[in-house]
Amino acid sequence: MKAQPTRRVVLESGIEVEPVYGPAATCEPARPGVGEPGQFPFTRGIHRLMYRQQPFTMRQYAGFGTADETNARFKFLIANGQTGLNVAFDLPTQLGLDSDDPRAEGEVGRVGMAVDTLHDLDRALDGIDLDAVTVSLTINAVAPIVLAMVAAIAERRGLDKRTLRGTLQNDILKEFIGRGAWIFDVEPSIRLIGDTVEYCAQHMPAYSPVSVCGYHIRESGATPAQEMALAFLIARAYMDHAIARGLDVDAFASRLSFNFDIDGNLFEQVAKFRAGRRLWAHIVRDHYGAKDPKSCWMRMIAGGGGGGLTIEQPELNIVRGAYYALASALAGTQTMALCSYDEAYTIPTERAARISLRTMQILQEEVGVCDTVDPLGGSYYVEALTDAMEAAIGKVMAEVDSAGGIVQGVASGRIQAMVAAQAYRRQRDLESGAVRKVGVNCWRGPGDEAKVATHPYDATAASAQRHRLAELRANRDCAAWARAVEAVRDAARAGHNTIPALVAAVQADATVGELTAALADVFGCFREPVDWP
Repeated sequence: MKAQPTRRVVLESGIEVEPVYGPAATCEPARPGVGEPGQFPFTRGIHRLMYRQQPFTMRQYAGFGTADETNARFKFLIANGQTGLNVAFDLPTQLGLDSDDPRAEGEVGRVGMAVDTLHDLDRALDGIDLDAVTVSLTINAVAPIVLAMVAAIAERRGLDKRTLRGTLQNDILKEFIGRGAWIFDVEPSIRLIGDTVEYCAQHMPAYSPVSVCGYHIRESGATPAQEMALAFLIARAYMDHAIARGLDVDAFASRLSFNFDIDGNLFEQVAKFRAGRRLWAHIVRDHYGAKDPKSCWMRMIAGGGGGGLTIEQPELNIVRGAYYALASALAGTQTMALCSYDEAYTIPTERAARISLRTMQILQEEVGVCDTVDPLGGSYYVEALTDAMEAAIGKVMAEVDSAGGIVQGVASGRIQAMVAAQAYRRQRDLESGAVRKVGVNCWRGPGDEAKVATHPYDATAASAQRHRLAELRANRDCAAWARAVEAVRDAARAGHNTIPALVAAVQADATVGELTAALADVFGCFREPVDWP
C-alpha cells in the first residue's frame, strides 16, 4: 500500500493527537535503546509516521479447490476491502506432486488451490492488477518453480519485473522444523533459496524472495522467544549463503521479510516484536555491515495465530482474533492476516472471512491504533518487557550457535526435538490447567462445540483439474518440453542459478511435479532424523 498524506487526528473530546509521542511529552529522560520511530534501531517501528501515513496491509490467507474457485474468493476479498492477497496452495502442490499423481489422491484442492502448471497460477490471478495488489505466495519446497511462474506471468502480461512487488514465503528451514512440507535435503534446499534471492536481486529487485516464518515454529510449540530466535537464525543462514555467492548484503537484505505469530499474552506479543526489531537491526548492521538503513528493517506480517483458536465455543475465536489484531497493530506490523473464527473446523466461509476482514477494518477506522506511532512506547511495563524479551531471544540464539548452528541443528533433528519438547510441555500445562484457556480447561459449559458450517470437498473439481492436466500433456510441444526439463537438470548439476531454466520450463508447459522430479534427480530427498532431548 502506498503512503498517504499525513492526516490530522482530533478525538471526539476535541483533543488533537500528535503523530508521535516521546519522552518530551511527559518531561521524562529518553530511555536507551528505544529511540525514535523510523530510526535505528527501529524499536518503535520501521517508518517515521507508521500508520498515521501508511496503514498496515490487510492480507487474508485464502485458496482452495481450483484456480477458478480461488480467483473468485480473491475477488470477493478485494471487493470487501482487502488490500493484499495471501495464496494458499494444496498439499500436493506444496510437496511437488501433480494432481494426477496417485499420492495426491483425495488431497487435490482440499486445503489450498491446486497448481500444476503456469496456466493454473495465471488463472488464479486473472483480472487482478499485480501492479496495484501485492500477492504473497505461501509456498516453500517448490518456491523456485512458483517464482518462475510469477516471472513468466509478468512477461506474459507485459509487466516490468523490476518494479513488480510481492512476497514468496520460501522458508524451507522452518518446514523442516515446524510443518514437514520439505522435499530435498537441507543443503540443496538452501541453495535453491539462494537461487531465488540472487535472481530477485538481479531481475526483480522490488520483490521479496523470502519470508522467514517464526509463525509456524511458534504454532508447532515454540515459546515466543524461541519463535523469534529461530527465525533470526534461519534468516542469518540464508543471508550467509547469499553473501557466500557474492551478493552484497545491501543488494538483498531489505527485501527479506518475516512472518510471525500472535497468540497469548498481548503485552508479551508487543514486547517480542519491539525487541525483535531492535535485535535484528543490530544483527544486520553490526554483524553484516549493512550500510542501507532499510537493510536493517524487520519487515513483518503478524497475524492471529490459528493455534490459539479453539473448537470449543468457536464464537469466542472472533474475540480472540480481535485481540490478536490489536496486539499486531500495537506491535508495529506492516501486514496483518487474521485467522477466521471457523478455522479450527474448516476452510473459512465467506461470512467468516468477512468478519475477520471487518475486524481489521474496525481497528483501522474506529479504535485509534493508527492515530499515533507506537502508542505503548514509554510504558514502564512494556519497555522493561521489551528489554527482557531481547535478552531471552539472544539467549536462545547463543545456545543454538554454540551447539553447531541452525543448519546443522535442523539436519540432525536437534532443533525439531527442542520445539517438540516445548510443545509437549505446553500441552501438558493446558491439560492440567496450569495454563488457562477459556472454553477449553476453564469456563466450560453445555453446547461448547457449536455447529459450524464446513467447507465441502469438491471431488468433481479435483477430477476437472486432472482432466485439464491430461489435456495439457497431450497438446504441448513434447520436444520443447523435454529440452526445457533437461536444461533444469543441467543447471542444477552445474551449480548454476536454476531460475532462468525454470522460467523457460514453465513456459514450455512443464508441470510442478515434473520439475520437482528433475531437481530431485540431482539433489535427492531428505530423510527426517528422529531425536528427542
